[in-house]
Amino acid sequence: MSIDFGAGGKDLELVGLRKEFPGFVAVENLDLKVPAGQFFALLGPSGCGKTTTLRMIAGLENPTSGKILIGGKDVIDLKPHERPVNTVFQNYALFPHMSVIENVAFGLRQRKVDDPMVKAQAALDMVELGHMAERRPAQLSGGQQQRVALARALVNRPALLLLDEPLGALDLKLRRQMQIELKYIQMEVGLTFLHVTHDQEEAMDMADIVAVMNKGQIEQMGAPEKLYDRPKTAFVAKFLGQSNIFVGEVSETNSEAVSINFKGNKITAPVARSEKTTGKIAIGVRPEKTQFHATKPEATSTNNVLGPGEITDIRFTGVSNQYLIDIPEIGEIIVFAQNVGKSPVVELGAQVWVSWQVEHSFGLADLPTGKEDA
Repeated sequence: MSIDFGAGGKDLELVGLRKEFPGFVAVENLDLKVPAGQFFALLGPSGCGKTTTLRMIAGLENPTSGKILIGGKDVIDLKPHERPVNTVFQNYALFPHMSVIENVAFGLRQRKVDDPMVKAQAALDMVELGHMAERRPAQLSGGQQQRVALARALVNRPALLLLDEPLGALDLKLRRQMQIELKYIQMEVGLTFLHVTHDQEEAMDMADIVAVMNKGQIEQMGAPEKLYDRPKTAFVAKFLGQSNIFVGEVSETNSEAVSINFKGNKITAPVARSEKTTGKIAIGVRPEKTQFHATKPEATSTNNVLGPGEITDIRFTGVSNQYLIDIPEIGEIIVFAQNVGKSPVVELGAQVWVSWQVEHSFGLADLPTGKEDA
């Protein structure tokens, strides 16, 4: 039997959503729109408000103020079971005394839906666990339990599926496998997925759009590759991967480029990739966009050069070597070099120069609060 698992994904819109707890505000006037059928990730560190946001959408927390619209309808006053929403939690919450298929059919039976076991079997087939229908959850691996929880959510035909750190309990290899499977299932059923996670790689791999959350508000939102390549704030630049960030007063500017004086060194970024072009600003570059040289390269209008400095640490991470280079009066710079069989310099203590193309620099809207601007 072929089952239509989705009632059709629907838009999710949060309007002025706010949640206060005694002594602090967890979510502050949050405005967000997730288009129907999109895989959307809400990403941020612990305590940023992302899980509280998910719980408000699910109806497990009551907002202090604001609206939650699903398919254009405000669901604030609806109880959790009345909302066209299902949630997959990190701990899966499967009933240990029931078989896998009984777990999946449980919600259908509660709502007296016709043919619950047939629909449950079809949901298990979708997640490739149809042959394990009669097993108990304890007889399954972590990844298989996660897929059962997903099937149980999908079979209820939600318009919106909420994923609350669903892969957090899995080992690295299985987590990556499940990332691929989750994305495939989302595309197959066409539902709107809202994935809450603190794992940057997971969000970047799976989501169509990522919203980076910080202190109860969205710091920046966009396609994963755009957020990574063009972070707008120091928080996003640091939270999504690593960045070298330099702070100084603007020394030169024209229609194409803006330059700062960073401890006696000129560092330039394109105006088109800069949030500010006057006063004291921060310019950053990703470590994989930098390279180092045994001799000083020529500084040009298209090239930033710093050095010389000493290689103080080398770390092998598989796909790349990570170098920490300490430049006097400047500080430490991180350089990633792809592991292609050889590196220009490998020994600790080597004196090198660091360079990168101006086009790879980005200018931030704010200043970092760490040692970069000390």
